[in-house]
Amino acid sequence: MTYALTPAALTAWLDGYKAAWENRDPAAAGALFTADATYHETPFDAPLEGQAGVTAYWAKVTAGQADVSFTYDGIACAGDEGLCHWHAAFKGVPGGEAIDLDGMFRLRFANDAQVDRLQEWWHIRVVPA
Repeated sequence: MTYALTPAALTAWLDGYKAAWENRDPAAAGALFTADATYHETPFDAPLEGQAGVTAYWAKVTAGQADVSFTYDGIACAGDEGLCHWHAAFKGVPGGEAIDLDGMFRLRFANDAQVDRLQEWWHIRVVPA
């Protein structure tokens, strides 16, 4: 570990993640990660790899979302890692179902602006239109 994460840096990164998701901006999401980052969307699937993998993933998943709202609570910073509880709500496209996601991030930071490992756990609730 060579980087010491601060609560302010965690908040700034999460604000960037929020903006990327709410604006459905895959390039902005990818820029939050290092070139060699790993993004573990689920604990049992192989991770997405690098900025290109994150950007491609975000282009795919956000295409089916509208009216995204993302909130978070930064829980802890220790060394180069941060822990966050988050919630996202959006409408599915094209069906219009209401989708709620509730999850946790474990983030390892390479610097103030970029994460080199994201692990997430989330649950979903879908309410038909």
